[in-house]
Amino acid sequence: MQIILLEKVGKLGSLGDVVKVKDGYARNYLIPHGLAKRATETNKAEFEARRAELERAQSGKLAVAQAVSAKLEGLMVQITRKAGMDGRLFGSVSNIDVADALAAQGFEVERAAIRMPDGHLKQVGDVRVEIALHADVVVPITVSVLGEQ
Repeated sequence: MQIILLEKVGKLGSLGDVVKVKDGYARNYLIPHGLAKRATETNKAEFEARRAELERAQSGKLAVAQAVSAKLEGLMVQITRKAGMDGRLFGSVSNIDVADALAAQGFEVERAAIRMPDGHLKQVGDVRVEIALHADVVVPITVSVLGEQ
């Protein structure tokens, strides 16, 4: 399916690009989330009429993301969980737990924006986690998992 991107989408393209994607990806994710429209002649004409407005909106979102990333840079979040004698957790620490810990410190971050490269944390210690605030802004933070007995 041919679509017009209304925002920059990682590994796909930037604002205004006409790209071909699988039908399910377009119908189930890109179009419902407002990231794209079908590439019909009327939608192309409508996009060109709104191009300046969309570019302004995208630059505003980028500026907000950069401001938040400056505050998050080098941040350490501590999460305490029950752990065994060997340092393994009873359960795990997920992106929801990290988002809750960030909210407790005053940062509202979507849980889908938190990227955990090795999956959920199951061991006591410090781990680097990335937060994708925008397609161009990715901030690393440190999550310190503390064990309680």
